[in-house]
Amino acid sequence: MTRRLAAAVLAVLLVGSPALAREVHFAGYDWYVRDYPGGPGPNIWNPDDVFVDDEGLHLFIANTGGVWTSTEVVMLGPPLGFGTYEFEVSGRIDIMDRNAVLGLFNYPGSDDIGPGGTNEIDVEITPWGDRQNPNRLNWTVHPAVPGPRAESYHAPLDLPGGASTYRFTWSPESVDYLAHAGYPDSPDYRQIDAWTFAPADFTTRIPQQPLVVHLNLWLLNGIPEGNDTVEVIIRNFRYSPLN
Repeated sequence: MTRRLAAAVLAVLLVGSPALAREVHFAGYDWYVRDYPGGPGPNIWNPDDVFVDDEGLHLFIANTGGVWTSTEVVMLGPPLGFGTYEFEVSGRIDIMDRNAVLGLFNYPGSDDIGPGGTNEIDVEITPWGDRQNPNRLNWTVHPAVPGPRAESYHAPLDLPGGASTYRFTWSPESVDYLAHAGYPDSPDYRQIDAWTFAPADFTTRIPQQPLVVHLNLWLLNGIPEGNDTVEVIIRNFRYSPLN
């Protein structure tokens, strides 16, 4: 998705959603179900493959009539600012198709915040299609302004239990990431990785304005490595503002 397209879509949604646009209610928030084409990928986004039930928010990569499609939801309402963002995920995302990408991230809701390549805080689960790459856990902080490079952390991911939780705490001066196997309310909950990005020049290296939460499941170049449907369930999402 380009910044301009994202801004246009969100502007329409804030004024009044199109009659045919789908929305779902999940984790106490309303979400727009993406139905317009484009990046990342590029992908075709199928709103019919998104639904919410007692298990959580279901996202799919699927072959429909010979065409591979992906799924994304975008949080409606005012963008969220500094605070703790937590995502509980159900599924063997550590062994899903190597071209599949699960994205849990903050993204600008307006072109005024900055151009592409800035103002994002990402959790992405994928080896980026590389069979030699053991790393599926990817954390990235994009700078607040053009110029500085994005900073990333990459690590292997092993989730035999099929349950995991990802959390980042975003403040004006740092982004602190945590990954856990299991859920906070389960007995097997344990930390598996952590990373803190706290640069000295934080006003330029860390986003400083409220951002929009996106959840997506998509394909590199719009094509899977294998031929199987991929399903991921976002069990829960929580946001706590920074005190």
